[in-house]
Amino acid sequence: MSWSGFKKNLNRATTSVLSKTGSIERTTDREFEEEEKRFKNLEQKMEKLHKEASGYAQAVRNMTGSQLKIASTIDQFYDEGAPMGIYGIKYKEAVSKLEQQAQDEVDAAYRTTVLEPVGRYSAYFSEINEAIKRRNKKMIDYDAARTKVRKLVEKPSEDNTKLPRAEHEANGLRESYETMNAQLTSELPKIIDSRVAYLDPSFEAVVKSQLSFSQDAHNTLEGLRQFFPPETEGYELDEAAEGILAQMRELSICGLA
Repeated sequence: MSWSGFKKNLNRATTSVLSKTGSIERTTDREFEEEEKRFKNLEQKMEKLHKEASGYAQAVRNMTGSQLKIASTIDQFYDEGAPMGIYGIKYKEAVSKLEQQAQDEVDAAYRTTVLEPVGRYSAYFSEINEAIKRRNKKMIDYDAARTKVRKLVEKPSEDNTKLPRAEHEANGLRESYETMNAQLTSELPKIIDSRVAYLDPSFEAVVKSQLSFSQDAHNTLEGLRQFFPPETEGYELDEAAEGILAQMRELSICGLA
């Protein structure tokens, strides 16, 4: 940064502090401030949406990956000739298919229709924030110039050219500030209002993606139902498990000191 740039930033910082403490008059625009507040609220919500949408995609990958690990481990419990051995193999085949479907759905379709559009929309916020910063800098420069004019009016300088020069500078800064302020005040509502039409397709894609994955998972696992006994009540399962544990407790090895 050049010396002149450093000096300008230092002057702006000083003017900003003085305006906050009421030492100099600060330019305000209620309409702009309201639109900026709405924009900041939208920015926060979009960042949260992108984070949670990414979290969902990762959660699906983690779930299907865990299913496959469980299936691989269960497969190691059974011998090839064991009655449940073939069912373990079929379960592993089923969850392997689910994991591949999840990759196709999440890493391809979901990313294209949800994550990337939301990310592209959010990416524009940095440009808008930069424009707001430039507007604020112009406002600070204008406030400093106005203060300079007021001081020259209250305490005239021996140099009669100082006041006209200061007024000319203040008028130029005012026009520059008002132009950018009016542009942002006009365009921020358009950006905020565009969110609905832009996000509608992504919201629809989220629902369809979840529906498709759930249906695929149900259909794939439903095909395994034929390999297992009819559903039993919870207490029957508890009794069966307790019976097996009782048999284990009766083994001599469990009584060794």
